[in-house]
Amino acid sequence: MLSRLMNLLKACFRPRSDRFIHKNADTGGHQDGLLWYKDTGQHVNGEFSMAVVQANNLLEDQSQLESGCLSTHESGPYGTFVGVYDGHGGPETSRYVNDHLFQHLKRFTYEQQSMSVDVIRKAYQATEEGFLSLVARQWPMTPQLAAVGSCCLVGVVCGTNLYVANLGDSRAVLGRAIKETEEYLAIQLSAEHNACIESVRQELQLLHPDDSQIVVLKHNVWRVKGLIQISRSIGDVYLKKAEFNREPLYPKFRLREPFKKPILSADPSISVHKLLPHDKFAIFASDGLWEHLTNQEAVDIVQKHSRTGSARRLVKTALREAAKKREMRYSDLKKIDRGVRRHFHDDITVIVLFLDSNLISKASSVKGPNISVRGGGINFPSNTLAPCTTPTETTG
Repeated sequence: MLSRLMNLLKACFRPRSDRFIHKNADTGGHQDGLLWYKDTGQHVNGEFSMAVVQANNLLEDQSQLESGCLSTHESGPYGTFVGVYDGHGGPETSRYVNDHLFQHLKRFTYEQQSMSVDVIRKAYQATEEGFLSLVARQWPMTPQLAAVGSCCLVGVVCGTNLYVANLGDSRAVLGRAIKETEEYLAIQLSAEHNACIESVRQELQLLHPDDSQIVVLKHNVWRVKGLIQISRSIGDVYLKKAEFNREPLYPKFRLREPFKKPILSADPSISVHKLLPHDKFAIFASDGLWEHLTNQEAVDIVQKHSRTGSARRLVKTALREAAKKREMRYSDLKKIDRGVRRHFHDDITVIVLFLDSNLISKASSVKGPNISVRGGGINFPSNTLAPCTTPTETTG
């Protein structure tokens, strides 16, 4: 197995002349091979840094930062929205979320004239319903779209509140300064929905008491119905609506027995954190980062270096760890092209949001320029359906 993999790698190594660096005029970011980054930018509540590295043949991670007006009406409120969408089975769901979730949030904010947990929950629900409608329309032509889904991590800074909503296993971590020691404490803000967590398995078993196979240990990994690691997502309609779990969906996604209620959920876990002056930054990242770094390691890396390039520094540290685990040099890992790169690490998206307490205290009512940045990568047309992954690769 190892020799075959190494032969495949040799065929996919690229010479240095094929590497490229160019400026992306649309986002102000830069591309360096499979790494896209925007080292620094300004949002209404402080500074930010973004980076994305591609591993899959089609980039399945999507991300965005929106700052300024959080409503469809310029009367506000004002603040900053961050989204990290880690797709699985293909890029279609994460792209859809990137195009629709923030627009729904702005509409509900305007309707309720404020930011709230209810606004965020409604935005998630509208996004899920919209993608379900798309799957239904596309079913005759593209039935495999029913097996595509995405994790969905959102952060909203509005006034002195930081709202964090999550589906799946992406993660948000706060960096809090401790005055007495000048160290920074890592505080996880998001709840995760991965079957490797015992409480998630217990939740699924309580919801499906008659199904002894609701979670299955397969290849030493806990999976919902033996298919997918996450228990909540946008999309994955084949595990939410029984009418889409049938031919012509690929057999590996079809369950032997029909189900009467949804197996996966699209109801996000939402928390509200009251920001204090010693809350200095928040890291929003897909699970590709957290496979290689602990919460505290990530916070220490941000805290001990300059703000500029924080996200890129985190991504590169994770890549070095991924290379070390395979006993290879980071410089050699960088030469491996997308697709084959997935054998070594996942797509990784990181957004570091620095929090300026002086700006946060007045930002919800003060107008500022609207800023919109999307995480980059080597993109394909939006109607490109990724080759279907096997169940053991569908992790979320």
